[in-house]
Amino acid sequence: MNKLTCLACLFYLAACSENKVANESTTTNTDTSFSIDGKKVIVYTTADSTEYRLSPIDTLSFADFDQPLETQPSIFIDPSHTFQTFLGVGGALTDAAAETFAKLSADKQKKYYRPITIRIKDIGYTIRRTNINSCDFSSDMYTYVTDGDKELKSFNLAHDEKYKNSADQKAMEAAGGKLDLFVSPWVRRPG
Repeated sequence: MNKLTCLACLFYLAACSENKVANESTTTNTDTSFSIDGKKVIVYTTADSTEYRLSPIDTLSFADFDQPLETQPSIFIDPSHTFQTFLGVGGALTDAAAETFAKLSADKQKKYYRPITIRIKDIGYTIRRTNINSCDFSSDMYTYVTDGDKELKSFNLAHDEKYKNSADQKAMEAAGGKLDLFVSPWVRRPG
């Protein structure tokens, strides 16, 4: 029993000790000019079997609050500590989405494109993400460069030109002409 108590105390002390890694990645900001006064939060909801599709349903204000109960959803803001830079909000443009959209009739494309455009502007999308080479949402397997081609002589974007570039252009238009691009290979995690 004493061994278990000692072991529990050691775990407790380790958990309470200062986390050097977390503190090294945290910067302390002494700028106190940040204020929540007048700032609002728009709550969006998407729910199955309803008409809610990224629909604004409420507007909330920030306010000082005592210690919340565990059952109360809360957001804590401490402007003196920053952890990472927020680049923006966005969505993924996969091969499957682009190909499916391209196969719709022009009327159906217009029907679905208008709500997408409104949502991109309402939510304030600033980033679009897409895959390099094929991914699990691709209709076939492809790469931009043949294996072993270190000089990139075989580089070819023909697959993307078929569907994805057109959908990408429409997303750009929906965002008002500026939408940063984040591209990366999509591979499944090992294991």
